[in-house]
Amino acid sequence: MRAVTLQLTIIVGYLLIALAIGLVAYRLTERTAEDFYLASRTLGTVVLLFTTFATLLSAFTFFAGPNIAYAQGPEWILVMGLMDGIIFAILWYVIGYKQWLLGQQYGYVTLGEMLGDRFGSRWLRGLVAAISLLWLFPYVMLQQVGAGTALEALTDGAVSYELGAGLITVFMILYVVAAGMRGVAWTDTLQGAFMLVTTWVALLWVLATVGGPSAATAALASSPDTAGFLSLGSSYYTPQWMLSTAITIGFGVAMFPQVNQRFFAAGSKAVLKRSLALWPILCVLLFVPSFMLGAWAAGLEVAIPEGANVLPLILDAYTPTWFAALIIAGAMAAMMSSSDSMLLSGSSYFTRDLYRPFVDRGLSDSREGLLARGGVVIFATAAFVASLFQPATLFDLGNAAFSGFAQLALPVLLALYWRKITRAGITTGILASQGFYMASLFVAAVPGSYAGWSAGLVGMGLGLLVTVVVSLVTSPAADEQRAIYFDGLGAD
Repeated sequence: MRAVTLQLTIIVGYLLIALAIGLVAYRLTERTAEDFYLASRTLGTVVLLFTTFATLLSAFTFFAGPNIAYAQGPEWILVMGLMDGIIFAILWYVIGYKQWLLGQQYGYVTLGEMLGDRFGSRWLRGLVAAISLLWLFPYVMLQQVGAGTALEALTDGAVSYELGAGLITVFMILYVVAAGMRGVAWTDTLQGAFMLVTTWVALLWVLATVGGPSAATAALASSPDTAGFLSLGSSYYTPQWMLSTAITIGFGVAMFPQVNQRFFAAGSKAVLKRSLALWPILCVLLFVPSFMLGAWAAGLEVAIPEGANVLPLILDAYTPTWFAALIIAGAMAAMMSSSDSMLLSGSSYFTRDLYRPFVDRGLSDSREGLLARGGVVIFATAAFVASLFQPATLFDLGNAAFSGFAQLALPVLLALYWRKITRAGITTGILASQGFYMASLFVAAVPGSYAGWSAGLVGMGLGLLVTVVVSLVTSPAADEQRAIYFDGLGAD
């Protein structure tokens, strides 16, 4: 009982520190929608880098990734740590820089707002927002599922799954509603640095306890079930699977609302460019220790029940109680730093791209801020209720969301750079790829892979093809001929 009390004290104490930072930010937050959503577009390099970093490092990273490495080997690092980091860094410039330029000139806050203006269509604006909210919901839910299972495992059931998921939901609502983007960005910076340091300390602590990396690797080699982990290439990590996963995750990340909005929030062009250059380095620094812990755990004598998360159990076995609780606090930080940004972005998509154009076009700035805060509460509560049913594994939830968002990426890329794209082209392209990918998830007759290539990647190709073909056979309407999107923007 004493151990459980210590664990909860450390975790709750950390959450209270994050809440306190949010409340300090609240005192500096202007009562405008733009400041609530984007911190008045003033984020510097360190804050932008770490808030994007922390926003993406979620339950998927801390639990699903080590679980995959435990079951299939550490090659997952090549997908998330290297390939995906490089792909997203490129997209950060190709998509993010162009969006930043447009946001500076026209004051855009959301992707749907930008596309709706580009093509003169509130229906396209609403479509992009609706699709984004659809895929955002399971990813918010993933964080709550991760928090519930982590606390339940760490405390041997003393804290129930429902209580753990509810705890993170309450804290997220409190400081997101209070502080908006400024508070989220500040807490993300703290949480990102905290996660990075504690994960490396955890890896070194476990390795020191078991006799070093050579001993941990020898344990893997000694078992016929895990000896294959030490060589590249397996029935699971096929080239098609690795490329499909890296591409859909990289492109999906660029379309995540909480990431995409950060393209608008940078304080300057230099901030954006410095941040994207450092991004791959941060990815490697985090994914290597967390995924290697999962892989090495497969060779160590740690009992991992079916369906359980590897990370809390290996920490419980090889580190002191207080340190394991500290790492789980870091994992909770990862989940909070993802969910808080998702809730903020989801709220902005709802108020600016659905409520304002379809319900109340004359919505005042102050009322929009109030509505946005209410949206945070409703969205978080709905995701929490859904998480109680634990509808899928952490990997399944995360993978579905990444691939779902990836279906938006290529039509958006064309909208930013191709003059001949039309409203009909981008709309049908988005609908075709989304419809195909949804069918691959829920219709048994539609395969989930094609010669080893994932349905998510095939759907991206389908969306690109439909967008191009329909654009070539249709003519743009007068209200969608906006040369400003191409002339004089991003030339350097």
